Amino acid sequence: MLQAARRLGVDIDSVCGGRALCGRCQVTVSEGSFPKHGIESRGDHVSPWNDVEQRYKETARKGMAEDRRLSCQAEIRDDVVIDVPADSQVHKQVVRKRAEVRDIVLDATVRLYYITVEEPDMHNPSGDLERVIKALAEQWGLTGVTGGDIVTLRELQKTLRRGEWAITVALHDDSRIIAAWPGFHDRVYGVAIDIGSTTIAAHLCRLDTGEVVAANGIMNPQIRFGEDLMSRVSYAMMNPGGDTEMTAAVQQAINELLTESAGEAGCDPADILELTFVGNPIMHHLLLGIDPVELGGAPFALATNHGVTLRADELDITAIHRNARAFVLPCIAGHVGADTAGVVLSETPHLSEDIVLVVDVGTNAEIVLGNKDRLLAASSPTGPAFEGAQISSGQRAASGAIERVRIDPETLEPRFKVIGADIWSDHKGFAKATKRVGVTGICGSGIIEALGEMYLAGIIATDGTIDGNLAERSDRIVPDGRTWSYILHRGEPEIRITQNDVRAIQLAKAALYAGARLLMDQLGIDKPDRIVLAGAFGSHIDTTYAMILGLLPDCELAKVVSAGNAAGTGARIALLNKTARAEIEDIVRRIEKVETAVEPKFQEHFVDAMGIPHSTANYDRLARSIALPEPKTVESPDTGQGTRTRRRRRSRSAAE
Repeated sequence: MLQAARRLGVDIDSVCGGRALCGRCQVTVSEGSFPKHGIESRGDHVSPWNDVEQRYKETARKGMAEDRRLSCQAEIRDDVVIDVPADSQVHKQVVRKRAEVRDIVLDATVRLYYITVEEPDMHNPSGDLERVIKALAEQWGLTGVTGGDIVTLRELQKTLRRGEWAITVALHDDSRIIAAWPGFHDRVYGVAIDIGSTTIAAHLCRLDTGEVVAANGIMNPQIRFGEDLMSRVSYAMMNPGGDTEMTAAVQQAINELLTESAGEAGCDPADILELTFVGNPIMHHLLLGIDPVELGGAPFALATNHGVTLRADELDITAIHRNARAFVLPCIAGHVGADTAGVVLSETPHLSEDIVLVVDVGTNAEIVLGNKDRLLAASSPTGPAFEGAQISSGQRAASGAIERVRIDPETLEPRFKVIGADIWSDHKGFAKATKRVGVTGICGSGIIEALGEMYLAGIIATDGTIDGNLAERSDRIVPDGRTWSYILHRGEPEIRITQNDVRAIQLAKAALYAGARLLMDQLGIDKPDRIVLAGAFGSHIDTTYAMILGLLPDCELAKVVSAGNAAGTGARIALLNKTARAEIEDIVRRIEKVETAVEPKFQEHFVDAMGIPHSTANYDRLARSIALPEPKTVESPDTGQGTRTRRRRRSRSAAE
């Protein structure tokens, strides 16, 4: 059923990519006669219930309703009508990749030139194109124009005559004619596109003024092939032609996004002549129609780590001018992509005197560390936990998701805010404010704050264990098998933070920290001077809670900032300033790549980083701003030994 849904463009949620691990792809088989479709649908028109579904039903905390099937397991045997319940649908999420305000020197690759052209003369024969080139040289001093391609030639004569020999031409890099309009034409647009594994964001800009006239985003339809990047690589490996399916899906989505953006701005799509793209290596390869399987295993070889310039229609992007150009920023390494190159272009660590740590937090954390003298880059496999996956009540950042959390340290009572409502849950108007959106789950920023508050309130210990002894103080702390959970929201659905949720975030944050620590080792420093959090997730987590949990190395809180959609900003810089393209190509050549998968110290750093904030590292800068609890470990209340506390073991360098 899941394969059929994918082919039909029905977005059934499948975090594990159809490997029967997540249970999110549940559907219902409708029974009866459906005259509208001309079929009879029955339960026996699909394969029988199997052992995998039974195992999931018995082991899943929420179980599975009797009428549900796992769409990745049930096979279609005859005509059937399938109902995809709301909790199995990939909802349109809140795309939080707005255009950041930035000073950009305007020097676009595509420019407009208005010219008057000599009419043809029997006594001085020459082609229309040649006389256009001559006019550009005489009236604008452009001597390097080499001509136009077949698309231009097919329209040029009609355009000249409609304009009565006065036309506006668009030149690409002041050397090639790519479009022409009769008479005077003063509007030309470009779009900077950030292809994330979860969302695709586009910023439509006027190339003559740099103004962002529309900003839109949509879910990446490749999610139906797998939630995380490796799931999509696995899909390509296990399904012949799977890479082609994913390429077609993302290209279609880009066409739809471009049409939507042009409509919002009230511009003619044919006036869009330039696109720039950023994305992680797998998104980069799939956009270009390159099979990403080589990125699924060592040595993680890129097809190319240079920027790519091509015609947009070569990517099957046809919703804009048919002669539009596209530039894809260069990738840095097999797990550090063009999105990171965009972040570097935006945040300019290569120009800084201070040591800057730049982190783009996502399913993979791309990390850049250094200054004007030296830059290093790495990627850490954080997984999708920060985006709500692998969390029992987790979801993406959509309406109804808990995004802010506070816990009273005395009563252990929580209060929270959800996306789509502006007031806290302890406000008397909360129920009314959330009547439309409800309280549906918890997103990445919410889970980070929930765990940070639980740590500050003493509910979880330094090692991440939920303290069951506190059940005597609060009925929010409840037994959950052999462990304990914290109930954040009572109601439908009940939202609780389980011990497994805590572990999932610990694993993700430990991977992120370990990657940063490796780069710090290479650079010979103990702490960065400044930290920049990039990406949609990095922009919406509270930097204080990120530090409390130990996602990042110790740093003064005032010097930990969010950069917003820095990758998208980098794409916009490359769109509006052609010299930035050469600049980022040069920077990428100079960045030193560190492959975490083969570094022997990664595992050691990873284990130490499982502690909150850290098992060994000194967080004295954080402690100057936040009153951290005394480190403690927890023993089961069943032993009668209660809770023991101990001092944190400090590293040798910190002790000295």
